[in-house]
Amino acid sequence: MLFKLGQVVATPGALRAIEENNVDSWSLLQRHANGDWGCVPEEDKLENQLSVENGYRVMSSYPLNEQGDKLWIITEADRSSTCLLLPEEY
Repeated sequence: MLFKLGQVVATPGALRAIEENNVDSWSLLQRHANGDWGCVPEEDKLENQLSVENGYRVMSSYPLNEQGDKLWIITEADRSSTCLLLPEEY
């Protein structure tokens, strides 16, 4: 694990989407904490690496289904919490 997740929370929309798409959210959280940022552009991957090293906010994006819906995972800079949310809830 590259960083602590803190308290893990999720928006109602994210919880609904996780359930509807039968997604293993714990697996995604593990990927996030281990530096697998999912489907983010290369520059965001590099930014996340710098954020881990310097204690800034970290964000990952994972596909939920074939239609292209995504789930975002954001860990706050102070590592107090990690939130699962849909992009439109940001």
